[in-house]
Amino acid sequence: MAHVVTENCINCKHTDCVEVCPVDCFHEGPNFLVIDPDECIDCTLCVEECPVDAIYPEGEVPAEQSLFVLLNAELARQWPVISVKIPAPDDAAQWDGKPGKRDLLIR
Repeated sequence: MAHVVTENCINCKHTDCVEVCPVDCFHEGPNFLVIDPDECIDCTLCVEECPVDAIYPEGEVPAEQSLFVLLNAELARQWPVISVKIPAPDDAAQWDGKPGKRDLLIR
């Protein structure tokens, strides 16, 4: 079972998680990260590293966030791999916990 990046990552995009991933399964978009479900080995290392609690095991994704399971799979095929931590956006703290960010996802 893979892990899934959910809505709270949008516009926060901290990359602490990518450094601990042993299989480089994270992919970077303009304002969001995704996990490639075909590469994820379910090691759980990324979950604790995410400062905004945006990563869940696939089977534990909250129901209202379930579309992110498909979004992670889809966007992982389109976006490049990221394996090195980069600075978070300057306003990341302002976006943490804000609801309704789905429409802000830049593909």
